[in-house]
Amino acid sequence: MDTLSAPLTIAFDYTRSLGPVLGRFMAGLRDGRVLGGRTSDGRVHVPPLEYDPDTHEPVTELVEVSPAGTVLSWTWTDRPLEGQPLDRPFGWALIRLDGADTPLLHAVDAGTPDAMSTGMRVRIRWAAAPVGHIRDIECFEPQDPEAGAGVCGGGDGSAGAVVEIMTTPVRLHYRHSTSVEESGYLRGLAEGRIVGRRCPACRKVYVPPRVCPACGVATDEEVEVADRGTVTTFCVVNVPFAGQRLTPPYVVAQVLLDGADIPIPHLILGVPAADVRMGLRVAAVWRDRADWSTTPENIDHFEPSGEADAPYETFAEHL
Repeated sequence: MDTLSAPLTIAFDYTRSLGPVLGRFMAGLRDGRVLGGRTSDGRVHVPPLEYDPDTHEPVTELVEVSPAGTVLSWTWTDRPLEGQPLDRPFGWALIRLDGADTPLLHAVDAGTPDAMSTGMRVRIRWAAAPVGHIRDIECFEPQDPEAGAGVCGGGDGSAGAVVEIMTTPVRLHYRHSTSVEESGYLRGLAEGRIVGRRCPACRKVYVPPRVCPACGVATDEEVEVADRGTVTTFCVVNVPFAGQRLTPPYVVAQVLLDGADIPIPHLILGVPAADVRMGLRVAAVWRDRADWSTTPENIDHFEPSGEADAPYETFAEHL
């Protein structure tokens, strides 16, 4: 059997609180200034450290450094990836800004690798609409030799309102290739069937198919199970979050399908969240057949089947 594969994307917005040091650093970028943190040995770190590596005390002294600096080392990127600073070939470089003692990693828009060199002078190109994020530095660009050396700002590190939160989108694109067993399960869903496999040792049926976690051997015999089952455990989702498809409250439950020996997670709809309970008998609600493909999304959700609740002892070992 030919196995299935498909491109998949994991995407979320990573949000973090910055604290007093990085909050001031990001506020400086928003205002077109670069702030470094001075530690007990007199060195200025850019970006600033939150704690002194020698004394372990909080870093409190921030000083302004120059937007110009020197490339210490670099590498060239011929094919930029999604989310990188530039959409054309560029150099990644470690850049020590004038007035700083440590290098900053960022992009250099040099045009060609021949224009890059260790020791070259570069200067910040600021974003058109700064918001208090590291991307307020759009990139660095080669500095005009006639511009002279960058001059440290020499300020006291004061800035406007401290940036408290920074959000960065995270995107991971990859191709998932299924096993022979998983391909059979997905092809079954495209036909309106739920297919599992039986362990040759303990005879348990797993949906979706997998190596038996109890015996450590591959499941071999294909077994079709019912599209109805019993709620074993569940949780009520009450908290809204970004990208949520349903309005809380709603229930996500573990459903033990008739004929299977391990439950699957799914939505329980068609009943108030307060009425969902362990032992509730439910049936799959399939999407319109015209929308079926080789995906678990063919089952939209489960809802009460109208049957009497299952006795506790019939699902107790599956909690």
